[in-house]
Amino acid sequence: MLLSSFRSSSRGSLAYIFRHYSYLSSFTKPSLRFFACAGALPPPPPLPPPSAMAAANFKDEAYLKTVIPKRIQLFESIKAQQLAHRQSLPSDPIKITLPDGSVKEGKKWVTSPLDVAKEISKSLAANALISQVNGVLWDMTRPLEEDSELKLFTFDSDEGRDTFWHSSAHILGQALEMEYGCKLCIGPCTTRGEGFYYDAFYGELGLNEDHFKKIDSGASKAASEKQPFERIEVTRDQALEIFSDNSFKVEIINDLPADKTITVYRCGPLVDLCRGPHIPNTSFVKAFACLKASSAYWRGNKDRESLQRVYGISYPDNKRLKEYIQYLEEAKKYDHRLLGTKQELFFCHPLSPGSWFFLPHGTRIYNKLMEFIRNQYRERGYQEVISPNMFNMQLWETSGHAANYKENMFVFEIEKQEFGLKPMNCPGHCVMFQHRVRSYRELPLRLADFGVLHRNEASGALTGLTRVRRFQQDDAHIFCMESQIKEEVRGVLDFIKYCYDVFGFTFELKLSTRPEKYLGDLATWNKAEAALTEALNEFGKPWQIDEGDGAFYGPKIDISVSDALKRKFQCATLQLDFQLPARFELTYSAEDEAKREAPVMIHRAILGSVERMFAILLEHYKGKWPFWLSPRQAIVCPVSEKSQSYAIEVRDQIHQAGYYADVDTSDRKIQKKVREAQLAQYNYILVVGEEEAKTGQVSVRVRDKADHSVMSIDGLLKHFVEEAAAFH
Repeated sequence: MLLSSFRSSSRGSLAYIFRHYSYLSSFTKPSLRFFACAGALPPPPPLPPPSAMAAANFKDEAYLKTVIPKRIQLFESIKAQQLAHRQSLPSDPIKITLPDGSVKEGKKWVTSPLDVAKEISKSLAANALISQVNGVLWDMTRPLEEDSELKLFTFDSDEGRDTFWHSSAHILGQALEMEYGCKLCIGPCTTRGEGFYYDAFYGELGLNEDHFKKIDSGASKAASEKQPFERIEVTRDQALEIFSDNSFKVEIINDLPADKTITVYRCGPLVDLCRGPHIPNTSFVKAFACLKASSAYWRGNKDRESLQRVYGISYPDNKRLKEYIQYLEEAKKYDHRLLGTKQELFFCHPLSPGSWFFLPHGTRIYNKLMEFIRNQYRERGYQEVISPNMFNMQLWETSGHAANYKENMFVFEIEKQEFGLKPMNCPGHCVMFQHRVRSYRELPLRLADFGVLHRNEASGALTGLTRVRRFQQDDAHIFCMESQIKEEVRGVLDFIKYCYDVFGFTFELKLSTRPEKYLGDLATWNKAEAALTEALNEFGKPWQIDEGDGAFYGPKIDISVSDALKRKFQCATLQLDFQLPARFELTYSAEDEAKREAPVMIHRAILGSVERMFAILLEHYKGKWPFWLSPRQAIVCPVSEKSQSYAIEVRDQIHQAGYYADVDTSDRKIQKKVREAQLAQYNYILVVGEEEAKTGQVSVRVRDKADHSVMSIDGLLKHFVEEAAAFH
């Protein structure tokens, strides 16, 4: 599986670099805390002691008095030049096509999306946050430049919400810079759709909850001033001049490709390097709160500067902010790290950071998840394989990972040759395909691998089971002909739906198409995108298109799941790849035996990382595992010592039938035994006394239910079979 298919573990792709003008390989997920740090996370650099952090009066006044006016003056000067140039251009008529097919008239370099929104309705103009012009996200106040297909988005859309939170990050950055004179680094919205953060360098100052009141106050001030978000395009030299006092921004600018358009945004006193786009002005942000502060390294490198990261959340109204805070309090109770400890499922040790120990009960769940997928492999024509854990670096040079991903690999020397632990399975599967001559009759060839993977994540980025160094995936690669793409993609979508229905997830689909920079020929891309489109249409579930967000090696379908707490995750992946088969020179003999053709490779996973899915499911079920997946399916509770031998006999029968059963032989009262079993989340509590021992029956209590029924052992086991088969 390629790097981009494991989005939860890294945002270090080129697309991310360009989008945020930075590289951040150690993206730390926001934990579900309100005004609290991420308890079990090993922080990158240690925070200063409370006494040092109490120095809330720290502010670099000299930096602020020098830098802020200079940046504003340069910004306004360039803006005035660009405005004068724009006003000199001919304002020719243009046609603006709306999603319903209606057409509005406008003027080039004059009419903005906001003007169109006002023409449609006051309500739309008051709520539209961002637009899309000819497939590109566009500021509401930015004039149109040609005939345009226009879409408008409010907070209730992904585009609107992400833009709202990205703009809120700028408001947060403004508050931080004005309050502390810090050097701002990057400030994106988070990948899980839960707000935003801003990284900044503060010298010796460490932030904590005590600082949040002042930060919130600064953000509220910015919002009340209705500061417009203004955009200019700058040359590299202009950008370097504007941000000459901030070495972090200078480094970002110098790393940008020579042909990259550089944009700078201003809101109030904040002038920031940013791709944008943004909401019209700061007044749209009616509710704002800091969530937590933590440490981070610049660019995820432990040898670089220690930064402070402040997380925030914002909404268009206070009601939604209050609801979100309540949700955080609810979710905090079900953090997988807390539940995992309480249920004795797993733990982590400093001797092996990022590699988790799964205890017997946790291993039961882990194995059951893999067994669930394996059973589907048999039905769906996959063949399971085992591939080596380490390879000579020649393999990674061929695949391209040595050049683009080596810093995230564990690399070492053996007999004067360089080897690396595999961070993904796809290159090894290419070697498997390549090891003998292949025929078109063998295609599609579906290879599945649960092999152990290792990724050298920064210590500060490690987050429970969701961000680890050692993990396994339900990884598979499908080698097929171009003509088979549609059917194979449809089969994977059906597979995903089946599994997520069992887990109780809902999910959304997005087709990510050809990016600006891509490999391969246009005709092949067009055919592949058409095949994915047909497969999605036939699948019958609504889907969206994400223009230009495909990987450089092929288009992909992004699948985001929503759990019981309405959080979104990306677990499954489905990506087409034309480039890896080309790099490994993979071919098969075509129907015309004189011809050799290259296969298309489909990377796919359903669970994704088994560790991460384990954590998601634990929180999704709030620790109450369904019977088929439960590590504690039944416990037998004898009423007294007289029925203890029968209780052990019942436990043994259930165990022999293939289920997990225990017996409570303690001297506690039966009411206490039942209560303890409920707290331990046993699905079935089987009470036996002298009467049950005589009749060969059990009194059955179901977890979280007060009533009970009497069943024979055979009847109980038949019920268990039905429950497991129905994935209850």
